[in-house]
Amino acid sequence: MLDKIALFLLIVGGVNWGLVGLFEFDLVSFIFGGQTAVLSRLVYVLVAVSAIWCISLFFKENEMVEAS
Repeated sequence: MLDKIALFLLIVGGVNWGLVGLFEFDLVSFIFGGQTAVLSRLVYVLVAVSAIWCISLFFKENEMVEAS
């Protein structure tokens, strides 16, 4: 479950960076009231922690292969 949450947050972060790169529009700061708003910073930190967590997925065995 934690892997799925981390993946979801990475998708949010990736979409946000895509919008920044293409349109110079930061969706997270728009929704939560600016880049320095507490909620925006919390989302940015959660995305970063999710990215660090997902590094472990490179070293995780495929559970589907082990089941069969």
